[in-house]
Amino acid sequence: MDIDLIFKIAGIGMIVSVLSIVLKKSDREEQAMMTVLAGLVVVLMLIIEQIGELFETVKAVFGL
Repeated sequence: MDIDLIFKIAGIGMIVSVLSIVLKKSDREEQAMMTVLAGLVVVLMLIIEQIGELFETVKAVFGL
């Protein structure tokens, strides 16, 4: 696992949190929630690739 992935996730988290706070302060709760959900989807898409590689590695190690 690369350290770059951790930095990407942390960066996305910071951007999403700032946007969410700004939107909540301007009384746009729905847009803030959609921003958080969009950030979650982006992070999950990054992690899905790594999980796929993990399963391939496990298959190779156990010869399945």
